[in-house]
Parts: sequence; structure tokens; C-alpha cells
Amino acid sequence: MEQVILFFEAMRDQTGLAHLSFGNILMIGVGVTMIYLAVSKKYEPLLLIGIGFACVISNIPGSDLIREGGLFKLAYHGLEMLIVPPLIFFGVGALTDFGPMIANPRLVILGAAAHLGIFVALILAKMLGFTIAEAGAIGIIGGADGPMAIFVTMKLAPHLLPQISVAAYSYMALMPLIQPPVMRLLTTHEERRIRMKQLRKVTRLERIAFPIVIGVLVNLFFPPVAPLVTMLMLGNLYKEVLIVDRLAKTAANEVMNVIIIILTLAVGSTMNAESFLTIKTIEIVVLGLIAFVFGTASGVVGAKVMNLFLKDKINPLVGSAGIASVPIAAKVSHSEALRYDPENYLIYHAMGPNLSGVFGTAISGGILLALLGVH
Repeated sequence: MEQVILFFEAMRDQTGLAHLSFGNILMIGVGVTMIYLAVSKKYEPLLLIGIGFACVISNIPGSDLIREGGLFKLAYHGLEMLIVPPLIFFGVGALTDFGPMIANPRLVILGAAAHLGIFVALILAKMLGFTIAEAGAIGIIGGADGPMAIFVTMKLAPHLLPQISVAAYSYMALMPLIQPPVMRLLTTHEERRIRMKQLRKVTRLERIAFPIVIGVLVNLFFPPVAPLVTMLMLGNLYKEVLIVDRLAKTAANEVMNVIIIILTLAVGSTMNAESFLTIKTIEIVVLGLIAFVFGTASGVVGAKVMNLFLKDKINPLVGSAGIASVPIAAKVSHSEALRYDPENYLIYHAMGPNLSGVFGTAISGGILLALLGVH
């Protein structure tokens, strides 16, 4: 009998059960919660299902997937080597219509106004004892641009990539929970019902010239972040020239889908209890939330300030779309407007500041990299 017990104990020791900690169980719960929010609440399932599942698996001790050479570890190396972020931008470019931004360029101001959160989080991080480089990487979470957050973090503070990437993508997915309370707090019922004039039609020449001009300007003036924006513009150029549909569709579908799978597995695999359940992680997650709140608030307030000088008023709800999460932030603005006027379709207007937010985050990231001596 004793030999049988010893046999089963030996078998147990060969499994992950023998090394499963309370922290592992807690993080498995976090991963399951992410999957629940994706399936039940429809909160960005493309992101949360992969991140949540990888979080669960990465907290099972002994899994070959998270060891060196394992599939999840290889996916993570794609982030470390900065291969995944530019390819994400490439796919996003092929999916994106920059028409709203071109048609109403004054809304570009909101893309700048909604980035106050980056610098608030940077200052608070420095006050908490993070180095200036670490604070810069933490601050970029407030831009709500996952690939840009990964890119800047790998340049400034690569050791914080797990915490920053998880915070950035988790808050992007949870934006429908985070933004509406801030938007309602800062706007009146009448402001939320403002209807904006239909945008002018953008010419084909404008659509083709836009990615070329932006690509040149970014490489001239913001070379530290040029790889991301350049790929964004290349994807958009494929879409707008209308003669390489096969390439445009491949970038928007097959490439984008594969890269999203790799990205979410890589991000989720960093959420193991041993490295993730620390005071520093909690501080980064809280600072990321503060950055998102301040970014949303500053965008809304920016729109209200613009209305003081405009004859044709802007619905302040589109100001919150000035952070760079495309098209999540624009959808939140649109959904919030529909609550107060079922016929007020803000999505096309909200895409203007939402798209300009991408460039706002790129400029902010480029400034941080330049000021901190990273080229």
C-alpha cells in the first residue's frame, strides 16, 4: 500500500499540480474573467479571448508552451524583436478609411487634446520612483495604441514590456467600461444630443496622396517611430489605389488575423504570477487607468473649448475618440450618442479624431524617444 501511495505521489510530482500556487490560481481567474467579458459582454473578443487563454495556460506550472523554444515564447520574441507591431499597423492601414480625418481636419486638434493622459501618467510614475525612461514607457499607455506602447517600451524600458503591454491591451478592450462614465460626467444632456453636419466627399487624389505625404513627413521629422507609421501608410496606400486589391485584402485579413493571434498569445503569456503579481505591476496598471481617464477627459474638454469658437458645434462625445484605439474609441463615442438620440450617427465624425489620435500617439512617442536620447 505504501508503495502505491509513493507511486501516486511521484506521479503527482511530475505534473503541474505539485507546483501550482495561489498566485497561479488567481491569475487563471483573471484569464477566465477576460474570456467571460469577451464572450458574454462582447468586449473586444479579438483581443481578450487570446490574451485570457494565454494567461490561463502561462499559469500552469511546467507548460512547454511558455518555456524557451515553446510556441508562446516564440510569439513573445516577435514582440521583443519589434516584428509584430509594424505588421499590426500594416493591417490596420489596409482596414482604415482616413476620409473623415481628411474631410474635417479641425478635428485633428482633438487627437492632440486627448493625449494629456500620457504626460499625467509620466509625471506620476516619476513621482512613484520609476526612472524617467520607465516613466516614459508607462505614460505611452495613455495613447491607447497597443503596438506603439510595445514599440516605445522596447526602446525605453524593455523589462517592463509584460506589464505595459497587458495594461495597454486590457484597457483598450475595456474602453466601453472606462470611457462612458467620464464622458457623462463632463457633458450635459443637450451636448450629447448635438448633431454634426455631414462631412464633404474626399477625392481619390486626396486619399492616395495622404499616405505618401504622411510617410515622408514622419520619416523626416519623427524617425524613431517611423517604422510603425510607415507600415500604416503602406497598408492604406494598398487600399486606396484600387489596383492591388489582392494585397490590400491580404493585409487586412490574412496578415492581420495571423498577427492578432500571435500578439494576443504573446501578451497573455507574460501574465504569469511569478513576474506579474508585484507592487510594480499594480502601480503600472493603476497609472495606465489614470492615463486613460485623463486622456478621455481632456479630449471631451478639448471639444467643449473648441465649441466656444465654432459656429457649427462639435458633439463633445467625439473628443473622447481622440485617443488612438481605432476603431474602439470611435465606437464608444457613437454608442454613447445613440443612448440620447437613436438617430445621431456619430461614428464617421468620431473616426476623424480617432485616426488623428494615432498620429498624436506617434508624435508623443517620437518626442519621448528623442528627448530620452533613443534613436
